Amino acid sequence: MTPELLEKLVRQKMPFGKYKDRLLADLPGHYLGWFAREGFPKGQLGTLLALMYELDHNNLRPLLDPLRGTEP
Repeated sequence: MTPELLEKLVRQKMPFGKYKDRLLADLPGHYLGWFAREGFPKGQLGTLLALMYELDHNNLRPLLDPLRGTEP
């Protein structure tokens, strides 16, 4: 986990699916859990979704709050 990846979670939007255009940091836990069970996409999106799943699963979402108010 790097600061850059955490920053991307609060800036990048989901590119497809039911939650298209929602920030990765705002995806619901059940959706992240589905990816964990079925398989994360390849590439950076999969890495970010897996990281967000870990943050959600371990109740660490508040770690992203300070990043939400910063400009890119």
